[in-house]
Amino acid sequence: MTPDAQASSITGWIDTHFDEQVALLQNLVRIPTDTPPGNTAPHAEAVATTLESWGWDVERHTVPEKQVRDYGMQSITNLIVRRHYSEGGPVIALNAHGDVVPPGDGWSQSPYGANIEDGRLYGRAAAVSKSDFTTYLYAVRALEASQLPLRGTVEFHFTYDEEFGGLLGPGWLLEQGLTKPDYALCASFSYEVVTAHNGCLQFEVTVNGKATHGAMPHTGHDALQAATRILQAVYAKAASLKAISSSIPGISSPTMIVGHIEGGTNTNVVPGKVVLKLDRRLIPEEDPQRVEAEVRALIVSPVSGLPGIHVDIRRILRANALRPLPGHERMVASLQKHARTVFGEDIPAVGTPLYADARLYGEHGVPVVMYGAGPRTLMESKAKQADENVVLEDLRGATKVVALMLADLLV
Repeated sequence: MTPDAQASSITGWIDTHFDEQVALLQNLVRIPTDTPPGNTAPHAEAVATTLESWGWDVERHTVPEKQVRDYGMQSITNLIVRRHYSEGGPVIALNAHGDVVPPGDGWSQSPYGANIEDGRLYGRAAAVSKSDFTTYLYAVRALEASQLPLRGTVEFHFTYDEEFGGLLGPGWLLEQGLTKPDYALCASFSYEVVTAHNGCLQFEVTVNGKATHGAMPHTGHDALQAATRILQAVYAKAASLKAISSSIPGISSPTMIVGHIEGGTNTNVVPGKVVLKLDRRLIPEEDPQRVEAEVRALIVSPVSGLPGIHVDIRRILRANALRPLPGHERMVASLQKHARTVFGEDIPAVGTPLYADARLYGEHGVPVVMYGAGPRTLMESKAKQADENVVLEDLRGATKVVALMLADLLV
């Protein structure tokens, strides 16, 4: 069979079975996996049952309940599905996550309705990243249906901890020695191949003072007043970060925000405690240890010496940046070649300011890139916003590109 005939066989199968693929995505979106609270095991079981109905073997890897609860979630069952063809070829992991942020307000469509309108499928995780459960599944089904002489193994890693950092998702599978792939492809969008991403440090900052009656504020120690000093220092530093630039296309500068504030007991009480949650994004060129030391000093310095004020800083996340590893070039070249054919345009290899599970494969020495179904920009997909959606033709096209890339690596 000529290369053109091989490609036609693969893409034709995807076209023929695309309605089935869309129906599967609708089923996956309709099962909520809001994190928090993070009760994601029922979704994993539904996925496993579906794949077993195809005659596939599915490994259910349940993270111990205490570990999950201590982490802040309710249940996690990660899935590994191994499709072994023959010895002598690479092991390629395909990773997508099923956990999502809660839908929030402002939807014009039901967040769990999986409604289709004007060629778009709407719902929480329609774009990030339940869509790529189906991208990868139907890419592999098309490849297997082509009856090409495949070498090596494809592993699906369907995991449920990306929103909390991935340590009990791909991180847990890799740390437990349950998988050791030669390459990894992680969920993303259709019009770029992501080869690097930012890191992230998150902190919970507790400013402790002494609550007292609002009529006699001098008898207490105002934690909110102290927290205000910290906020001023944080946002002054955040503005200065714009002067730092990454050399990686698609990534600009580090950022820092305070994303959550709570404290005080009542309107007429001097606040005795204020809690801030801070997010600091790192470009790949930055040293996480140095940045963490700088952030801690930035928080403590403005309130040092204030009577009755004590600050506790707890790191709640350290997600390292993803840097390109030798070996990723083969995947990038193949994805770009086939995307040019399928979408009719060149797609760039870039970095992204997000952080993702891809870094966990990189930390274990696995060459990894990110590619999947979705639009040109995160904002267009409305991921983590109301009316998240995926364009169905992007889903179809990405499935073809991934299938053809897998054929390049496995045939």
